[in-house]
Amino acid sequence: MGAKATKSETIRALAREGMPVAAIARQVGIRYQHARNVLLRSGLLSTKTSQVEPSTEVKTAPAKQGVLRLTFEQLLRSGFSLPGSWLLEADQLVLERQAPCKAGVYVFTKDGTALYVGVSNRGLSTRLYNYKKPSRSQRTSTRLNALLKDELRGDAKIDIYCATPEAMSWNGLPVSTAAGLEQGMIQNFHLPWNMAGAGKRLAANA
Repeated sequence: MGAKATKSETIRALAREGMPVAAIARQVGIRYQHARNVLLRSGLLSTKTSQVEPSTEVKTAPAKQGVLRLTFEQLLRSGFSLPGSWLLEADQLVLERQAPCKAGVYVFTKDGTALYVGVSNRGLSTRLYNYKKPSRSQRTSTRLNALLKDELRGDAKIDIYCATPEAMSWNGLPVSTAAGLEQGMIQNFHLPWNMAGAGKRLAANA
């Protein structure tokens, strides 16, 4: 078993996952200035902007020209349903209603526009539950937990759309339709909370 990560190592790891400094401080249980100083010394924070460098920043940003946004109308037309929304009670994430138990794709939206797309092979209800109280080893869940809380504290409404496409086959081989759907959406739409996607590739090639 590997040695337990130090606070500084945890701070750097969360920053590389795209978590904002304030959220890192809350997650690790330290002062904002402490987290900021660690990131400054590591070269992960700009002294001019006091923000994580653009390569790891995941705050919502305007889409580049030519990059498509994914809207709730498109999701509904494509067969997604709206199980409910994220709520914040006593500073803890709560699901308005339980999501489907089947495997599938889920989308978080704000103001009718998609922020994040994910897939679950174990069941959507299980995957979404993991966002409520993620362990430190669950980096993506921890990052999304912080982003969701930041939005909800600002009175934003974050809806959850789900789809459970049936598995298919190709030349006699099994195909995960859900995994393919998630990847296609990430590759073709501007999804500011996904670490890779159409908007990120366009910026990298600019």
